[in-house]
Amino acid sequence: MIRIGLGYDSHRFDPTRPLMLGGVEISDAPGLSGHSDGDAVLHAVIDALLGAAGAGDIGERFPSSDPDLAGAASDGLLEEVVDDVIDPAWRIVNCDITVLAEEPILSPWKLPMRTRIADLLGIDAGSVSVKAKTNEGMGAIGRGEGIAVMAVVLIAAEPAPDATLDGRD
Repeated sequence: MIRIGLGYDSHRFDPTRPLMLGGVEISDAPGLSGHSDGDAVLHAVIDALLGAAGAGDIGERFPSSDPDLAGAASDGLLEEVVDDVIDPAWRIVNCDITVLAEEPILSPWKLPMRTRIADLLGIDAGSVSVKAKTNEGMGAIGRGEGIAVMAVVLIAAEPAPDATLDGRD
């Protein structure tokens, strides 16, 4: 049995913050707004993983109304989700990510992001893909107002064919 989850996130730029993407700090670029650290890549991965697990979404799990999450590091949030939704009956197979941004140029940062995300998911870096695309000047992303990210995560059941994600029948 396999399950696929799709995640999406977007944030406006906030020049008063550092830019965190995929658990990596991107130098010489404005950061992203958000209740946590604004890491749109990890937020999309969290949503994709929660979707594959049938476990809701990031807003339900980590509401922006929770003052304890103000400024939270998104890599810690992803680790919490991996620990909670991936039990021994399931494994993460791969993760595919597309970042939509006019700026900054992300080519030099794709490998560090792949490596960090793979580490957080407990999979080989070869099972993580990070792609960067522009929006060709169209819409808010094209005008350089922020960044959007789409992520897909595939999980597969381990040998027991009747295993469920949370142990319920």
